[in-house]
Amino acid sequence: MAAVLLALTLAAPVLLVASGPVPDTNNGTVPLVLWHGMGDSCCNPLSMGSIKKMMEEEIPGIYVLSLMIGKNVVEDTENGFFLDVNTQVSMVCSQLAQDARLQGGYNAMGFSQGGQFLRAVAQRCPSPPMRTLISVGGQHQGVYGLPRCPGESSHICDMIREALNRGAYSDLVQKHLVQAQYWHDPLNDDLYKQHSLFLADINQDSWR
Repeated sequence: MAAVLLALTLAAPVLLVASGPVPDTNNGTVPLVLWHGMGDSCCNPLSMGSIKKMMEEEIPGIYVLSLMIGKNVVEDTENGFFLDVNTQVSMVCSQLAQDARLQGGYNAMGFSQGGQFLRAVAQRCPSPPMRTLISVGGQHQGVYGLPRCPGESSHICDMIREALNRGAYSDLVQKHLVQAQYWHDPLNDDLYKQHSLFLADINQDSWR
């Protein structure tokens, strides 16, 4: 496991945030909550599914929750592009609050956009308490440009990239494209502060 985590650290920026101590549960282990990145899903056997399996094998008895945003893997992937981030965060807060195995606290690991989404969970939903947040490649100051997406998601990324370039801060784009909600144009900072529906709020930049 150490080799895998080292590879993740070298591959992308990592943010580690720790809170005060929380009593261990689940056979002496602290539960782990995972949130995937753009174009991925909770249970992809080549990504999040593999990470979940690795954690369970390396830490016997640990409870690992890989978040699914929606009713199935297809919805989960699509919601990573099209479901309002604030709605997603509220859904996750509710799910965590209702999970009896997390009530003593949990660690969290977010990948790419899942990193800043979990930070919003930590800021907005203190119960159950998040003990530690590891953000792998999270865009905590936003993005100004959209990376390529692998596999079947590539055509969706191309469409979103065009919409962002045309008007990331328009009401229509902000309300319907996840990536617009953490778009941070350094050349139009006032527009960002006034119209960003998510990132400006959790970064305490918002004029709204």
